[in-house]
Parts: sequence; structure tokens; C-alpha cells
Amino acid sequence: MKKRILKIIKRILIVLVILILILGFSIWLYMQKATFGSLPSEESMARIEKSSHYKNGEFQNNTYTPTFAPGYTFWGVIRKQLFDKKVPTEPTGKIPSVKRDLKHLPANQNLLVWFGHSSTLLQIDGKKILIDPVFSDNASPIPNSVTVFAGTNSYHVQDLPEIDYLLISHDHYDHLDYETVLALKDKVKTVICGLGVGGHFERWGYPKNKIIEEDWNDSITVGKDFTIHTLPARHKSGRGFTQNQSLWASYLISSPKMKVFYSGDGGYDTHFAEIGKKFGPIDVAIMENGQYNKAWHYIHMLPEETLQAAKDLNAKSMVPVHNSKFALAKHRWNEPLNEITRLNEKYHIPLITPIMGEIVNFDSPNVSKQWWKTNPEK
Repeated sequence: MKKRILKIIKRILIVLVILILILGFSIWLYMQKATFGSLPSEESMARIEKSSHYKNGEFQNNTYTPTFAPGYTFWGVIRKQLFDKKVPTEPTGKIPSVKRDLKHLPANQNLLVWFGHSSTLLQIDGKKILIDPVFSDNASPIPNSVTVFAGTNSYHVQDLPEIDYLLISHDHYDHLDYETVLALKDKVKTVICGLGVGGHFERWGYPKNKIIEEDWNDSITVGKDFTIHTLPARHKSGRGFTQNQSLWASYLISSPKMKVFYSGDGGYDTHFAEIGKKFGPIDVAIMENGQYNKAWHYIHMLPEETLQAAKDLNAKSMVPVHNSKFALAKHRWNEPLNEITRLNEKYHIPLITPIMGEIVNFDSPNVSKQWWKTNPEK
């Protein structure tokens, strides 16, 4: 009897091992899809290994940055994300938006168009700069897992003008979208990104001479007295199991007429004050404000930290982004904008809060409609 039981157990174990091997192979096979991108090329690795921010086989933040704050655990956060349904994270109807002709923008205007989350088009001194564009319906490699809110995807790549510079802050799926980048290939003249991010673009068919990879505190001259600076951020990177192999960044666009800062994703740290001291005052700061959680505030700012960061930057005005398109955190879809508005009664930083698709003229940027206060149309 004992031998028979042992034989059954042995067979069960063999079946389990086979199933685990099949599952592991299936995951490996799935992760060979192009959407996962690529690790840095050998040429890129030669530069990466010389970076003072690359240590022990991965990129590091300037300050020690755990993924989770003290008192929180990985499984606890995952459980809450998956099973806590107390907070409605999505709108009940369509988010309001407008659609404009972006191919015939007034050439003499400095302007901004926000497409939801962090996707933003800038026209600065005649240069068209596109930031972290996501125009597909899903911000994840798993189909139908992080889908856009209704009403937020009225624009597509074909609606955009020719792009002089495509700026990518880091390679997470809600900032570097495979479908969008693929569709943009013939429309973009130059890609600017952090060290290692170019590997994804190379796999997706972009020629090397279109890609500029830079370290923190590097600069690219794009015109007379016109520079794009790649600057620090406090975040992470990775599109698969191997993390932090490419560099995350913020950007300062410094033209003869104005300075625009983009925070990318990241937690609050001293780099904002350092950037403000070196480059301030800054005319417009496009700042992460949304998809936050106290559990991970070292890598995503809470609203009051966003306001403090804008103050550190010596920003004259602020555009709060990283909200209103995807549910990536356990807060109401409109909480980020409600909170930044409420807390700003203490900071008094002029907020620019356009409806998605609205053209904001920086010469008269008085756009402060609280459009998120009304119930989305059902």
C-alpha cells in the first residue's frame, strides 16, 4: 500500500514539474514578443558602464529608493490592487475632450496639447516636441489589462504633425507604447531618451542615427540658444523581469523664449531644488500628479510633494499630468486633480489644467477650468 501511494505521489510530482516547465516555456515564448522591447545594445552598454549612475549591474537613483515605503509589502500591495474594490478608480462615463487640427498649428505660437496621462505635444520656438505618447488602448503587454478610460483616445498618430523631437522619460508601458512608437516611426525626426532606452527603438526598426541616448545632466543643442537637457528623476525602469537596465529621466527644454520642464515619473527628492537653482525660474513645469499611493511614494509623488517640487523648481506655472486616462492606483480617477487644486491654496502656483486635446497658448495660458468636477457623460 505504501509503495502504491509513493508511486502516485511520484506521478503527481512528475506531472506538476511538466506543467511548471510548460508554463515557464509559455511565459518565455510570450516575452519574446516585440512589445517587450530589447535590452541595451553592446554599443550602448559601453556608455552605460561608464555612467556614475550605473552600479552593480543596474541604474541607481541618487538617493536610496525602495519600491515600497516602510510598513508595506509587495504581496500586501498586490492584494489590495487586485481585490480591493471599495474605491471606484474609473469614471462612470466618457471623459470630456476636444479635437483640434494639429497639423496646421500657428507657427509663431508656443503651445501645449495634453492627450491624457503624460502624453503631451509641445510647440516651442517652432520645434514640435512629443513627450511619452500613448495612443493605443492598453498600457500593458497583457491585452485588456490596463485599458484607457472612455473618451480619452480621440487622437491617433495620424492626427499629429511631423515631430522634430520625441522625448521618452523611461520605458514603462504607460510612457513607452510599442504600437504608438511603431506608428510614429516615419513621422519622428529624432528620439531623445535615457541611456539604454534606445535598444527598444532599435528593435522596433528605428535607425541608430535617429536615436540620441543621454545620461543625466547631458545636453543636446537643437538650435541657436535652444537646448534640451536630460536631468535626474527618482524612479525605476523595465519591461520584463530584468529591471533598471535603462535610465529614467526628466527634461528641461530651454529655448530663446521660454523654459519648459517635464518631470517624468518619480518620487520627490533634492534634484528638483538643484534643477531650480541651476535653471530657474522655469516658465512651465509639466509635473507627475496621479497614479500614486503612500506605499510607493518614493517612486511616485503624492500631490503635495508635486506642489513642493514645482516650488523647488521655481516654476511660474504647472501642468499636472499622469492622470485621467488609466487606473494604475487605488484612488478615484479625478482625485489627483481635486487634491492638487485643494492643496494649491497653500502654494499658489498657477495651474494649467486643459481638457484633453485643448490647445494651450503659452502667451496667454489662463486655462484653469475644473472640468473633472462634473460627472463624465454616460
